[in-house]
Amino acid sequence: MLFYSCEDKWILNKTLNLLMSFPVKCHSDRLKCHDTEKMRWIIILTIFLIAAVSAPAEAAVVEEPPKAPTPPPPAVPTSAPLEVSVEDVNDCSLTIKWKTPETIGDSGLNGYTVEYCKDGTSDWVVANEELTLANHYCIKNLTAGDLLHARVVAVNPGGRSEPGALAQAVPIREVVARPKIRMPRALRSCFVKQVGEQINLVIPFLGKPKPMVSWLKDGQPLDTKRVNIRNSEKDSIIFIRTAQREDSGVYEMAIKVDSFEDKANITLQIVELPGPPASVKLVDAWGFNAALEWTVPKDNGNAEITGYTVQKADMKTGEWFTVLENYHRLTATVSDLIMGNSYSFRVFAQNRVGMSESCAVTKQVATIQKTGIVYKPPEYQEHDFSEAPKFTTPLSDRAATVGYTTKLLCSVRGCPKPKIEWLKNQMIIGDDPKFRQISNQGICSLEIRKPCSFDGGVYTCRAKNAQGEATVSCKLEVKQGNKEKGK
Repeated sequence: MLFYSCEDKWILNKTLNLLMSFPVKCHSDRLKCHDTEKMRWIIILTIFLIAAVSAPAEAAVVEEPPKAPTPPPPAVPTSAPLEVSVEDVNDCSLTIKWKTPETIGDSGLNGYTVEYCKDGTSDWVVANEELTLANHYCIKNLTAGDLLHARVVAVNPGGRSEPGALAQAVPIREVVARPKIRMPRALRSCFVKQVGEQINLVIPFLGKPKPMVSWLKDGQPLDTKRVNIRNSEKDSIIFIRTAQREDSGVYEMAIKVDSFEDKANITLQIVELPGPPASVKLVDAWGFNAALEWTVPKDNGNAEITGYTVQKADMKTGEWFTVLENYHRLTATVSDLIMGNSYSFRVFAQNRVGMSESCAVTKQVATIQKTGIVYKPPEYQEHDFSEAPKFTTPLSDRAATVGYTTKLLCSVRGCPKPKIEWLKNQMIIGDDPKFRQISNQGICSLEIRKPCSFDGGVYTCRAKNAQGEATVSCKLEVKQGNKEKGK
């Protein structure tokens, strides 16, 4: 008994149908085909049919029923909308805003439903008839004076999400002036004060009705024992009588009018002198040099270290001298040390307040060894400073009045020091008591005491030494006074 699979049966049926479709005429007990190509296909298909029928039967393949399609996963609602807050409010409307849910899922998001209810009730009213895709919505036609709660629900094929609601009820009324902190320019960056100083900061603000003011320090309530806050209708004052380093931090000021709020931060830094470097050591000493190395201070005074001051002291005298100031590295080489002396070194730290009160001192001493070098002074050729006399300031012609003492001046240089002589009309004056001759540091003067008309003439100053001589002359005219002319 032969068994055929569905596929084998299908092949046999197709082959028989194809054989029956070819036109064949019988003649003289022979098959003849009008078309040789068709006859060839008949033979091929007949051989295939005989082989298929006579082939050993194989076990029939049982077809498995088709599997049912996997049903899609059930639709899941989104997570709740985030950060629901008030954007605007007046006496007849309330505008709220929110952020997209953190988890939406495969079902997507169809939109949002905005609901509200009066404070003290649980009757939630849908504000929007159709879903909104925007992240804000204005609830209109409200009654002034009502205190409303509002919430937002995300909707998708999975249903409604958990609601995202306002933190507190919102009064429906006109806000005259929204709260606004007017931070002074000096407080917009880090505000620095020294330990022990008084802090009195005034921060003005706007808002009507009067805003509610609150303060936090590093996210925590203020310590009222150390920080005093005084609020008025226009400003808030933060007062610290004696600043300490623990007062440093970020102070957050918040003002609130109804559901509107404004915040600002003040960074306060209390600084003081730094501590000394943690350690300093002498690394090496060679020639006339010493190498030092130190570490940063354990206490920087709550401010950045701006530099270091390095000092040296000769062990003979014990006096300290600064060799490096405002030095920024942690290693230094001190040069120009004196041979045969021993030195100790110390280092101070500096910040914006000043230099540390204490210092770090090297435990070892740097000794500059003598090398036995004999000092040989340089030889200098003697310079010949000899110079013939030369007048640097000549005599000037003058006019004098009878009876009034006058003086002639000039200056001369020369080496060796020249001898000075005065002449009148080419005659040496000599030791005449009427004339007083002075020569000091190259300045030569001739004083003529109460001259008369006969003292007029040509005066000459002559200077001479071993290198030569020089002369300079001037003319003196003695005039009659007004009284003498009247006589």
